[in-house]
This record gives sequence, C-alpha cells and structure tokens, in this order.
Amino acid sequence: MNPDLDRLQPYPFEKLNALKAQVQAPTELEHIALSIGEPRHEPPAFVLQTVADNLHRVANYPTTKGMPELRQTIADWTTRRFKLNEGSLDSERNVLPVNGTREALFAFAQAVVDRTKNPLVISPNPFYQIYEGAAFLAGAEPHFLNCTRDNNYIPDFDAVPADVWQRCQLLFLCSPGNPTGSVIDTATLKKLIALADEHDFVIASDECYSELYFDEDNPPVGLLQACAELGRDDYRRCVVFHSLSKRSNLPGLRSGFVAGDGDILSRFLLYRTYHGCSMPVTTQLASIAAWNDEAHVKANRDAYRTKFDAVLAELDGLIDVQRPDASFYLWPKTAISDLDFAQRLFAEQHITVLPGRYIGREAEGINPGENHVRMALVATVDECVEAAQRLRHFLQKG
Repeated sequence: MNPDLDRLQPYPFEKLNALKAQVQAPTELEHIALSIGEPRHEPPAFVLQTVADNLHRVANYPTTKGMPELRQTIADWTTRRFKLNEGSLDSERNVLPVNGTREALFAFAQAVVDRTKNPLVISPNPFYQIYEGAAFLAGAEPHFLNCTRDNNYIPDFDAVPADVWQRCQLLFLCSPGNPTGSVIDTATLKKLIALADEHDFVIASDECYSELYFDEDNPPVGLLQACAELGRDDYRRCVVFHSLSKRSNLPGLRSGFVAGDGDILSRFLLYRTYHGCSMPVTTQLASIAAWNDEAHVKANRDAYRTKFDAVLAELDGLIDVQRPDASFYLWPKTAISDLDFAQRLFAEQHITVLPGRYIGREAEGINPGENHVRMALVATVDECVEAAQRLRHFLQKG
C-alpha cells in the first residue's frame, strides 16, 4: 500500500461523530445540522428538468475534455463575472470541466507536484482538508499559514520566508475562505502572482464560494481577474476552481470547472485522461443551463442574506461573532473549548456544529481553529432561526 496513506488524518466529520457519540441528544428536539457545508436550498427547477430531458444521454461515453458547448459556456461566464479581456480565456485551451472542486483540487496536486524536489504545498490554516490530503498523496509536505483575527483571517504572506517560497511548488488559496468567509483583495493576489513568478510555483485558487456574497455591487475578486488587471492574459501559473454546488444548490450534480494557464491545463488533461474522471453528458447539459442563468443565483444570495440577518440579530451580544465577507459560514469564537462547546450544544440543544480545531493544524505554536466553531447556515430560514434561538438559550444558560 502507498505509505503516504498513513499520513492522512481522520476526516473532520469522523472526529465529530466520535465526539457526539459520547453524549445523548434530547430526542424532543429536532436535530439541526450546521456542521456540513451542504446547501439545502431548492435546486433550480430548470436544471432538474434538463437532467430529466437528457437521461437518455447516459448511453454515451463522455470525453475527458468535455463538450465544446460546456467549455464555451464556462469561458463566457468566467469572462463576464471576472471582467476578463474578451477572448483571453480560450475554451479549447484554458478550461476543463471537473466533477466538483473537491475531486479536481486533489487531482491537481497529483499532476503538478514534482515529488523528487523536496516540495512544499502551502495552504491557509484552518483549511479545507483536501489541501492537506492532496499534498501528502502527492509526496509533498504541507506548510500552513495561520489565519487569525489579527490578520483578518487572511494569511500573512509577507511573513513567509524566502526559503519557504523557494521550496513551494503549489499554493492553495481559498477565497472566500472556508471557514472564515474572508476575501483576499486584488493587491494581495497581484503580490502572490509576482511571488509565483519569482519562485516558480503554481497558484491554485479555490473560489467555490465566490457567488455567495452580501453586496451586489462588490462581488469577491478572483485570481484570473487580478491576472487580467496585470495584462496577463496567458494566466501563467494561475488556475482557479469553481463549482455549481454552492452557487446553484447542486452539490449532488458534481459539476465544476478548472480554468487558467493553458500549458498547465494541457498536462492536467493528460493526467485526467488516465484518471478516468470525465463528466457524464447529462450532467454537462444540465451544467450549461445552470451557468447560463443568474436569476437563481441572485435569489440564492437573497436567501442567505435573510438568514445571516436573522441569526446575527438573535446572537447579538451573546457570542463573539461577525458577519463574514462572503460564503455561508459563521466562525464564532467560543468562551470555552470548541470541543466542549460543540459537544454540549449537541447534548443540550440537538444542534451540530464543527469544532474549529478539526479543520486546523498546529503551526507556529497554535492551532488557529481552537476556540472557534464553524456554523454553516445552509438549512432553511426557519431552521436557522430556530437554531439561533436554541443557541441563544444555550449561551444565556452558560
């Protein structure tokens, strides 16, 4: 067996299940899960109809590169959304459909990392656990950059030593961040592009929460947008990852895309051809429909705004929590251990939240996830409000 498998930690939800198994939840209260970032708004009906109308296409083998119509739809959407120069994102060269960002992020590291050169894979901390697993299985060492309130939950890239950048082969970004919801600004992205040029590493920007934001006039910027502002239309060393899971409430469709540096993506396509991960034709047609519509995405943001307003009003003055820049997470600081907080909240109020330490690692003497919990406001408005009311009772009880 691959010895690197022994380096993988149990997934956070395995740890959470073990924590909850030590106590008994009150059966008179319905369970409310705020732990998993699985959108539970209704999927767009027109997308489901497209799936139904094209079920017969399961008789066709899909190609790894995907249908030209899907790649062009993705190129057009990305160009509009991130204000790219018209025609700079070539659907033949700069776009690949993928089966969700989780699959693609993991696979990307396997294709990019040269394990013979003592590589580092840098990522934020706390982080999406795929980044660490992808690094280990690619034969690299993960290097974590702490995200704390002191740096507005954005890594302090200026504090990274030159020898660390020199060993870096892959930098994972997550903006808006999971779990903090913080957005990396354009100036920082441009600085990172310059560092990638200087030290010859690849930037993989996980932007799957980019369409969940509060100010309609100020959507989060993206890595390719920073490239465009630099006149860098080849998107060299820069690759972004997007998904329909959060944007369109379609987590089970397993549909997303990778876009950016055409030279990197040509090699990634070679890897994926052997990997055997082509997107079913039915899914591709449904994805075209989803990427071509913005009305349902706007309605989705409206629903999240309503939930954040209601929940934050209930919790005002009771717990140290702020509205994030974007995404659907709250990242409150707990007055007690995050493990105790999560376990007691489940035992007393039948609410599941994720202890922050489970999605962080110790770096520079701290685990920045400790004494935080992640709350995903993915349930209905009524369920989120009820959860906030129960949480208020829990906090007032002490």
